[in-house]
Amino acid sequence: MAKCLKVGDRVKVIAGDLKGQVASIVKVDKKAGKAMLKDLNIRERHVRATQYNPKGGKKTIHVGIDFSNLKEEDK
Repeated sequence: MAKCLKVGDRVKVIAGDLKGQVASIVKVDKKAGKAMLKDLNIRERHVRATQYNPKGGKKTIHVGIDFSNLKEEDK
């Protein structure tokens, strides 16, 4: 399991639907133990209309991948 991951590291997904793909880390959530990878696992969320966003609509977000499913890429 990769424990010391930080933004910019290149990692390889070792489990799940994205197994075998390589990407760099965009954001890390240490409390939840997840990393968001560039151009991988992106979803659309529907946003409710609010005072700040009167139209509402769709927003694309990164969904985190657990640290246990990532491995630092060999250099």
